[in-house]
Amino acid sequence: MFKKFLLIPLLLIETHQVISQSKKQISPEQIESKITDLMAKMTLDEKIGQLNQYSGDWEVTGPVTNKGNKLQDVKDGKIGSMLNIRGYEHTRALQEAAMQSRLKIPLLFGQDVIHGYRVTFPIPLAEAASWDMTAIQKSARVAATEASASGIHWTFAPMVDLSRDPRWGRVMEGAGEDPYLGSMIAKARVTGFQGEGLGHTDAVMACVKHFAAYGAAIGGRDYNSVDMSLQTLWQYYLPPFKAALDAGAATFMNSFNTLNGIPATGNSYLQRDILKGKWNFTGFVVSDWGSIGEMVPHGYAANNYEAADFAIHAGSDMDMESRSYINHLAALVHNGKVNIALIDDAVRRILRKKYELGLFDDPYRFSNAACEKKTLNKPEFQEAARDVARKSIVLLKNQNQLLPLAKQTKSIALIGPLVKAESDMKGFWSVEWQNQDHIVSLFEGMQKQAGNTKLVYAQGCDVTDTSKANFAEAIKAAQSADVVVMAVGERANMSGESKSRANIHLPGVQEDLIKAIQATGKPVIVLVMAGRPLVFNWTADHVPAIVYTWWLGSEGGNAIADVLYGKYNPSGKLPMTFPQTEGQIPVYYNYLNTGRPAQDNAVSNYSSGYIDLTKKPKYAFGYGLSYTTFEYSNLKLSQDSLHNSDQLKVSFTLKNTGKYAGEEVAQLYLRDVVAQPVRPVKELKDFQKVMLQPNESKTITFVINKDKLSFYNDNLDWVSQPGMFDLFIGSASDDVRLQKSFKLID
Repeated sequence: MFKKFLLIPLLLIETHQVISQSKKQISPEQIESKITDLMAKMTLDEKIGQLNQYSGDWEVTGPVTNKGNKLQDVKDGKIGSMLNIRGYEHTRALQEAAMQSRLKIPLLFGQDVIHGYRVTFPIPLAEAASWDMTAIQKSARVAATEASASGIHWTFAPMVDLSRDPRWGRVMEGAGEDPYLGSMIAKARVTGFQGEGLGHTDAVMACVKHFAAYGAAIGGRDYNSVDMSLQTLWQYYLPPFKAALDAGAATFMNSFNTLNGIPATGNSYLQRDILKGKWNFTGFVVSDWGSIGEMVPHGYAANNYEAADFAIHAGSDMDMESRSYINHLAALVHNGKVNIALIDDAVRRILRKKYELGLFDDPYRFSNAACEKKTLNKPEFQEAARDVARKSIVLLKNQNQLLPLAKQTKSIALIGPLVKAESDMKGFWSVEWQNQDHIVSLFEGMQKQAGNTKLVYAQGCDVTDTSKANFAEAIKAAQSADVVVMAVGERANMSGESKSRANIHLPGVQEDLIKAIQATGKPVIVLVMAGRPLVFNWTADHVPAIVYTWWLGSEGGNAIADVLYGKYNPSGKLPMTFPQTEGQIPVYYNYLNTGRPAQDNAVSNYSSGYIDLTKKPKYAFGYGLSYTTFEYSNLKLSQDSLHNSDQLKVSFTLKNTGKYAGEEVAQLYLRDVVAQPVRPVKELKDFQKVMLQPNESKTITFVINKDKLSFYNDNLDWVSQPGMFDLFIGSASDDVRLQKSFKLID
């Protein structure tokens, strides 16, 4: 019955006594009947208790507010869910307390399982750079398997916020700037978390966040306001949420920001009209930490009583840690401000998920010591993390084929503040914050594969140092070696929630250290470890080899060594545009043209550019190199025009023209040449990741239909308009290899 993870990576993972043990089968109609019977027995206070979520005392992900006696509240039926409670011991103890309540309604346990649980995978933005949906789904599948074995029912992921601003620290938690790529990743992660379906003991409920448009926070400042047209909202920011919903996401989380002057938590248009109305979402919505109460400092509500009124009317079902519902909903009902039907709807949505998880059949089915012990940190999970980490690495530059490292290299100098980084390698939002499990640093990963090569280490400086006092030691180490590998970037806690940065250049004197080492004349390879796109122009222009490694998780050092030594040919592509400087932000590939478009490489001359800088980014969306080369040729369209009901087949030949086997992400972009409203200069509409052996060719086919040619007009209707379309196929948004045009006929 047991299957090995590597043989069937996405469907079956050995866990919890048997593979993906499911609950007793019960029909949706039976669940609804049971909910109706239960709710008939519930008092108003017990109903409100189901809408109340508190954090545990062991860990906190936000400001602590009036803890009170939580254990007694559980026994009194005043809490429906808790977060930051993990491990079979803790979850079982609290579930036993819930079984002492009058109606014995089980608790839901939630946790921020963002990129792995015990085994940490690359940060989500790094995983997005893999453009590999199978790998991303595998990452979420392993995370769900481990988390559920520790008593967790619910993860507050995936974050599907589109963002065009790398100053925003939470870009590390998302999939970048593109709605199509973001939608594909949202689907993969929801499918990975929820597995074969709720009720299986290796599945956790996904929570899609943050609804909506949080990634467009003004100035890249976390928690800040968002102001955009509804057409922009629907065209770019909502599609990943809809993709996650279509994949079966169990829950949504609303966002901290205001959207056009209305806090998302109290926004009926978002939660009632779109999510629960137009999209027919049957799960429940949880607030972000304290966001109901935060409508008061927003200036939208006068107090928490009024905030609770706004939130329940807007469709926010569960209150995370603001205590607005538990303290004020009963009074709102008694005062005639809130109809009990609103509360009943929210309670029904939450109870439905508890039934679907099988918690009423067995409240402890996710809290088993033996299951937890044998499931966590399996070798096959570690190997999966290493595989995903390799696929997330992006090769930015490889002048004179300096990489991969030659096996006969006699000595390598490992220099920089992050060479021996361990806890940083896990990145922000790792669950096991205080866990001392082994994390593979770059230094250790290189040691394992160096063979007879001598490794020399010097730190040179720390990440934020302003002193160059230790440069001399690093220069001496570089001079003694044949090749230099440098590890620079951010600390893990410099990207993430509440980690917005106005200056996204390499911190401290790190780039000065790179200049000093480059001046030795030795071949230099720079690894950039970070949670966001950084600015490092001098390095980009002068250093022969640059590898963007992000933060790769538990197996990061091994994965980087695999790439440096050529055991894995890098295949990652950037999911976000890298600016030349902060003054270009926001900068993204799918922009709208203007009446006076500037040239990419020219400064402004009465055109839409800058007088002191080109508009061209440093690295474009979709960019990433390989140790081999690829040739695109023989582009064919099945027809030159199509009607709305037709499909247009696009085929071309992709050939590996180098000497290494490798994967290429072939990307399809389209442009609607004339449209009302105007359309972007290009939009990603499809891609394929293809493995080719040296000198191997494959015919790649894309299919274009009406949906790929449609967009939201000013009335928010999903339409297509007849006219000419430009088609681009290439290796990046700015590296078009093949191009043709076709016509859409009404």
